Amino acid sequence: MWEKEFEIAGQAAETAGKILISMFGQVNHIMKKGDIDLVTEADLEAEKAILKIIRDNFPRDTILSEEAGKSAETSNRTWLVDPLDGTTNFAHGFPFFAVSIALEIEKEIILGIVYNPYMDEYFAAIKGSGARLNNKPIQVSKMHNLGESLLATGFPYNVHEEPKKVMELFEKMMVRAQGVRRPGSAAIDLCYVAAGRIDGFWEQDLKPWDTAAGTVILEEAGGKLTTFLGEPYSPYEKTIVAANPFIHNEMIMVLNG
Repeated sequence: MWEKEFEIAGQAAETAGKILISMFGQVNHIMKKGDIDLVTEADLEAEKAILKIIRDNFPRDTILSEEAGKSAETSNRTWLVDPLDGTTNFAHGFPFFAVSIALEIEKEIILGIVYNPYMDEYFAAIKGSGARLNNKPIQVSKMHNLGESLLATGFPYNVHEEPKKVMELFEKMMVRAQGVRRPGSAAIDLCYVAAGRIDGFWEQDLKPWDTAAGTVILEEAGGKLTTFLGEPYSPYEKTIVAANPFIHNEMIMVLNG
């Protein structure tokens, strides 16, 4: 089930990845959508390639993409596309970025692909079929103790205007966990939790295309996913906590303590 959609999503991700690699380290035009919210010609070229492949194969589907916005088509199938998650990293030559593509049907994410072309790491999942990295099964970690856990987070684009709450949450986690990392790509952060490289992740004010693919990969790898309040998560929520099932509840307690 969903084999064609999965194949086309993979083709689109790999095509976009080649574009990003060809432009990496050669960014000439950086535009600002906000003080620290960037878009480059690489974002736009990769997005153009992804949208063409999806539209050529599924012309009636709706597409919600970071730069192009939402297509006019009305369908119960929506592709959520981030052509370059980690644009700031990319613009600075920091090789932690990814293409993220997911398909949502009837408000359920049924497949996701997150591809880091620089490291050639291809995370993928179809709902009910498990999660894989470069076609090998992955699972979340079995770490039971938050004090021995490695966590990841990210900061919202308005952090300069409203740093207090963000830093309060960061401090709460920093003093409880063994370590906290801030890599700069929510899509990859979710996949790193799925692969057991990171034990937990939290962030706020993300967009649907940032997390959609990563959420199905995480859940298929055995991870637990909620909002900061412990409520069911969807990519349209404003907060996210993703972790292995052993430390997830403790993370929720710390965030709300």
